[in-house]
Order: sequence, then C-alpha cells, then structure tokens
Amino acid sequence: MSSEQYSAPSAPAPEVVVARLRPHARAMFWPSIVLIATVGATTYFTGKFAEDWQNIAVLVAGVLVAVTLWMLPLLAWLGRNYTITTRRIVLRSGFFVRERQELLHSRGYDVTVRKNGLQVLFGSGNVRINTGLENPVVLKDVPSADLVQAALHDLMERSQNPIAARRQQERSRPHDQTAVWGSS
Repeated sequence: MSSEQYSAPSAPAPEVVVARLRPHARAMFWPSIVLIATVGATTYFTGKFAEDWQNIAVLVAGVLVAVTLWMLPLLAWLGRNYTITTRRIVLRSGFFVRERQELLHSRGYDVTVRKNGLQVLFGSGNVRINTGLENPVVLKDVPSADLVQAALHDLMERSQNPIAARRQQERSRPHDQTAVWGSS
C-alpha cells in the first residue's frame, strides 16, 4: 500500500477556551450598598454608648450584617461560572458543594435568549440551552447574551459530526406508523 492511498487520521484539534462567564456583576449592587451602609453605621455608632458591651454589640452586629448580606451573596456570585470551549460548555455552581455539568457541542441543541427590561438596559440576558432532555440548561443573566448565543451556534455548527446530524434529522422526521383511534 502506498503512502498516497492511506493517510493517518488527523489528530483532533486541541480544546480551546472561548469564553469564561459568570452572571452579570450588577447582582452585587444591593449587597455592596448594604455593606457601605453597614460600615458607615457601625463606624458612626461605635464608641457612642457608655457601656463597653453595647459598643461591642454594635461591632458584632455590623460584622454579622456584613457577612450575611454581603459576603454570602459574593460567595454565591463567585461560585457560579460558565466556561465555553471549542468542544463543550462547562457549568459550575456552588461554593462549598460544587456541581459541574457539561454539554457537548457535537450533541446539538437549541439556544434562545430571554431578556427582561433591566437585562436589556445592561446588555445581559438568560441564555436557554435546550438539549432535548427534560430540563433545559439556563445560563442566568450572562453579559452580552446575544454574542454568547451567536458563539454557541457557530461552535455547534463547527463540531457537528455526521452521526449527530443524522440523529437530528431522524428526530425531526415524522414516524411512519400512525395510530387510528377507534379502529380494531
């Protein structure tokens, strides 16, 4: 067999990270306002009381409010991220208990974007990925949602393999057998 007739299969292209996303940072607006107000109020009231235990209570209350209403939302926001590569989408969520989900572009899916009024104002949106399973995957409040949708469409088209394309055509084709109601 000559080398012209046989060529070794080409190695698959390396997986490249296209984008790393997390929900829009405006989710931290109100927690940051609460933090600023808490620091201001704690600073103002510390030392105003005659008893030491009252001043300590003001400091403890300020720390509890800051941890509860700023630190926990910050950890929740930091704990959710989405990574889009040339082969798949990786969704990670959670801080103490991590959950990871992967969607392969070659499987094929539908991508829709939904925006409410505030999301339109900031250019973000919810990217809904319907994989044909029971529950669609939603990338919540991602910045530049339209760009993410376009990138996902392009990546899915590039990684479409013949088997997945045939499977999608078979799903869209009506079944040959029909049932007639009332006949025996």
